[in-house]
Amino acid sequence: MNFFLETLKFIVLFIYYLLESLVFLVVPGRKKNVSGEIVLITGAASGIGRLLAVKFASLGATVVLWDINQEGLNCAVKQARENGAGRVHSYICDCSKRQDIYRVADQVKKEVGDVTILINNAGIVIGKRFLDSPDSLLDKTMDVNTIAHFWTYKAFLPAMIAANHGHLVSIASCAGLCGGNGLSDYCSSKFAAIGFAESIDMEMRALRKTGVKTTIVCPYFINTGMFDGVKAKWPHTLPLLDPEYVAQKIISAVRQNQEILFIPRIIYFLYFLKSFLPVKATVLLLDYFGCLDVMDTFKGRPKKE
Repeated sequence: MNFFLETLKFIVLFIYYLLESLVFLVVPGRKKNVSGEIVLITGAASGIGRLLAVKFASLGATVVLWDINQEGLNCAVKQARENGAGRVHSYICDCSKRQDIYRVADQVKKEVGDVTILINNAGIVIGKRFLDSPDSLLDKTMDVNTIAHFWTYKAFLPAMIAANHGHLVSIASCAGLCGGNGLSDYCSSKFAAIGFAESIDMEMRALRKTGVKTTIVCPYFINTGMFDGVKAKWPHTLPLLDPEYVAQKIISAVRQNQEILFIPRIIYFLYFLKSFLPVKATVLLLDYFGCLDVMDTFKGRPKKE
């Protein structure tokens, strides 16, 4: 194809995709049926992971729950069954260990079947400034929040590619869009998780595997206990998020094959500003919203959980 025709094709499709996205802002796309899908959720014993398990169960999906917390998994299984889960399975899995992920993944494939919706949700945070963060915990943050995604994709993506059917969901964070004070480990891991998920999405498109979808979720701080102690400076503009609301938004995004989800909506605007504002102006904006010292009151989730 010569330069003129390819340029014309690009312009036409570019305008079409822009108009399509504007239409979907006003008229939401049709939601796909997830009944019968096998949904695997890491970090499913509490917080967003548990809520997603319950909501997918109520939609008729088979849910597979991974966590290192047996007591929390038992509660999640009970809630999922109370919400209509015909099939719910739980497994102890340490997502900081590659061999544990591969071992449990093989067990899932034998006992449940091929996973068709993979939700990488497990996450940890140190909550200290970089020089105060122990090396072992820095390693573990990267292992759980990022490197684990490599191994779960290697375990379950081949079957999705073979069937040209599946959905990869990365529960990332706004911390993966902008660096934050006291969040060096968390920001690094989430930046990497977003880059990895985007790269795999590009690979699927290059392979013409249009049936394998990707959703990247970037929420602000969620009131699940993981960031206990953090307070919003302007709660009406940039509030701590309600877990139920976030879980429902994620479910809707997955069912509509939405590639990127920022929560709340103001993050779309702030991310756009960051792309062209001078650094000093960006820092001023972060300071105005209280993001520079938001971790000063951080306590985190109690160890017993």
